Amino acid sequence: MVKVLISDKMDPLAEQIFKERGVDVDFKPGMTPDELKVCIGEYDGLAIRSSTKVTPDVLEAATNLKVIGRAGIGTDNIDKEAATANGVVVMNTPFGNSITTAEHAIAMMMACARQIPMANESTHAGKWEKSKFMGVEVFGKTLGLIGSGNIGSIVADRAQGLKMKVISFDPFLSEERAKELNIEKVELDDLLARADFITMHTPLTDSTRNLINKDAISKMKDGVRIINCARGGIINEADLKEGLESGKVAAAALDVFEVEPAKENALFNMDNVVCTPHLGASTTEAQVNVAIQVAEQLSDYLLTGAVTNALNIPSVSAEDAPKLRPYMSLAEQLGSFAGQVTESGLKAIRVEFEGHVASLNTQPLLQAVLAGLLRPFSDSVNMVNAPSIARDRSIEVSEVKHDRPCDYQTLIRLVVTTEKFERTVSGTLFGGQKPRVVEVKGIEIEAELTEHMLYITNEDKPGMIGQLGQTLGNVDANIATFHLGRAEEGGEAIALLQLDSPLDDDCMALIQAIPHVKQAKLLSFK
Repeated sequence: MVKVLISDKMDPLAEQIFKERGVDVDFKPGMTPDELKVCIGEYDGLAIRSSTKVTPDVLEAATNLKVIGRAGIGTDNIDKEAATANGVVVMNTPFGNSITTAEHAIAMMMACARQIPMANESTHAGKWEKSKFMGVEVFGKTLGLIGSGNIGSIVADRAQGLKMKVISFDPFLSEERAKELNIEKVELDDLLARADFITMHTPLTDSTRNLINKDAISKMKDGVRIINCARGGIINEADLKEGLESGKVAAAALDVFEVEPAKENALFNMDNVVCTPHLGASTTEAQVNVAIQVAEQLSDYLLTGAVTNALNIPSVSAEDAPKLRPYMSLAEQLGSFAGQVTESGLKAIRVEFEGHVASLNTQPLLQAVLAGLLRPFSDSVNMVNAPSIARDRSIEVSEVKHDRPCDYQTLIRLVVTTEKFERTVSGTLFGGQKPRVVEVKGIEIEAELTEHMLYITNEDKPGMIGQLGQTLGNVDANIATFHLGRAEEGGEAIALLQLDSPLDDDCMALIQAIPHVKQAKLLSFK
């Protein structure tokens, strides 16, 4: 009989489900790290929430552990790299608290619209300051969603019930999906200028960190109200404080902060700021949902091998895993490349397989491409749930296997169709193991993808490379490799540089200002 440890407080239904399915289960919340290390070797599965820290030391002692299940979405308390190295599957339950988080965002919006926390405190103090707390209606106001995935779409639905107009900035939102949600898709600057309330529903990534900063706030309506129940760091807190003090921002409601637990913060004790201690998922229903889901997922995996919501492996059989491993890496890198450079709504993707790879089980490869493509915009995406996320966003997904002669022993080509263009990116395996990009937008270019990359599209004009090199040299940015390609003389060209370290926003602005540069993006492949 397989054995599972529940090491955090969790709804009793989790323990009940394990027992009903024939899994031996122990419930031991509140153990110290040393106590966990002593006993973890007995278990095949570990079910946790946020308190248990799964460190490399714990994993080293977990000699029989096969799977870790997180009842919730965040897995920062699990060393996923160490888990993967130790052959341990990491799962989460990304959709169990969506309604709860969306409802909290609506509650926070209403709280700052009507100054409810401040009025409550004043009334309890016996002051009866009725004239002090003049609020605003949400009826007829425009709500701007930054991100309209699973949680954002629920917020949109609830806001429409309040008779608000909903607009959304989401590079991966198709026009078809926007119509289904009855929301207007807009660019970020348009949202900032039009929204009376702005709420965040996006993961914290390189592209969303400090998205709401001094510049963004300056483009907003006077008296805007900002809500963040997504991730700390999306809003620059110092810039928000300045906006609140100047009156540009009428109020803010924050459930998340740059540093958590937030015992101290510059925004605390401001009269126009509502704060809660990361309560987005804190309802009885959400905790029941994630407990049920984690028990079901771990039981399924341990008893049948079924994989659901895995973060560090695709759904691949034990027989196929060794053969597919290098192809999985290539597929995910190609998807990640396209995802990081795409700046308009996705309509369709097509994955083409040529050469040896066309004879393999390509479904996991298709899922790996999708996971890489969507991951920059959704922190809950993985190789298992990527297809359903694509369906939710009305992204058409297809694959083609070619039996025609191929210039490479194996080739994967990704064709991405957006509302503005069609882009291709192709790759192969060198030596049967090492992923390489060999084509972008029909332009031949061969490069290894590494942690710090700079991608540039430009017009093929004399002097551009020299100006680029000088710009990088002026900020002491060291170039490890430099790859060039062009469609034709004087036409579109591509530069792909491997750097020793990332570039800051100021340097990227200088690069973007170089004559003939059309697009400049920092890319990262880990």
